[in-house]
Amino acid sequence: MSSNKMSTVSSKTSAKSWRDRFSDSVLNCWYGSGRWSLLLLPLTVLFKSLAHRRYWKIIRSDRWQPPVPVVVVGNLSVGGTGKTPVVAALVRSLQAKGYRPGIASRGFRAGAQNLPLQVTSDTNPAIAGDEPVMLAQQLRIPVVVDPDRVSAAKALIENCGCDLIITDDGLQHYRLQRHVEIVVIDGQRMLGNGLCLPAGPLREPPERLQTVDQVLVNGRPTSDLPVDFDCIYMEAGDLVPVGCSDCTPPEAGTVHAVAGIGNPERFFHTLESLGFSVIPHAFPDHHPFAPDDIVFHDNLPVLMTAKDAVKCRSFAGSNAWYLPVQAHIPEAVLNKIIQLVETKGPDCVSNQSHG
Repeated sequence: MSSNKMSTVSSKTSAKSWRDRFSDSVLNCWYGSGRWSLLLLPLTVLFKSLAHRRYWKIIRSDRWQPPVPVVVVGNLSVGGTGKTPVVAALVRSLQAKGYRPGIASRGFRAGAQNLPLQVTSDTNPAIAGDEPVMLAQQLRIPVVVDPDRVSAAKALIENCGCDLIITDDGLQHYRLQRHVEIVVIDGQRMLGNGLCLPAGPLREPPERLQTVDQVLVNGRPTSDLPVDFDCIYMEAGDLVPVGCSDCTPPEAGTVHAVAGIGNPERFFHTLESLGFSVIPHAFPDHHPFAPDDIVFHDNLPVLMTAKDAVKCRSFAGSNAWYLPVQAHIPEAVLNKIIQLVETKGPDCVSNQSHG
């Protein structure tokens, strides 16, 4: 087991590495009772100043105006909040209205040399990133990876015929003019201590929420926010085999739970709510899984997230399964977002054609 794994109770390790302990300490400061990160407040002030300066420089001089509506789904904090399932839910809703959406993604830890890269369900996640491949598999729509969101959006419009762009993350990528901004917040963690990096988990201050079009809280909120918001939740589907096509799904019992996502505890708790007794194995977000990561030398099932499954499908055994989830967004909220698209999009787009 590599030394950069976060984590918890695992049969493969008897003690946490120093990186694990440091990561736990940071998270405790950001989301718990720890206070030592307040020593980093001078760096936070510098971070906010540089980010503010960069924002105004881009806004004033270097922003691309797309000819189609652009919807940004992002977050203020580092780590996972449930953005990608929200993107998938929006795609399905917009398709039902007649749009031809495409997804622009950074492709975290993607190793593609030729950008922009159009992603398919068979693309290697090491090249494109795990979430873009997962979205391509689930939605069968154009997905383009490029750290430059402008480049990705242009490819979707010019090469794929998309008449609407959804960016998975990219709230802070201001070079791409957007028409609707949606922020997703983890209901358990909320905004943490409310501080920007590195003293806190935020990429932008809480006041940024006052400028976005929609705030979605994933799960039951554990604290207040300075703006109105709507709650969503993730609905689990049936277990799907990772490496075989005709395996019998495991029944409730003891399982190994593997998660390389922003908040592994959320996945573990979901499995427990479904009746499983979980042996947790948490990895850093976007971890590049290897065969040894999911082999535990016993007969117990190995359960993982859909995002991790795309990286394990080439070597997973018959005991490996993933749990698909879908974002349940209230119909009224979806209708509000669609109305925003139709009223805030560029004038050259004929909204009537999508009625």
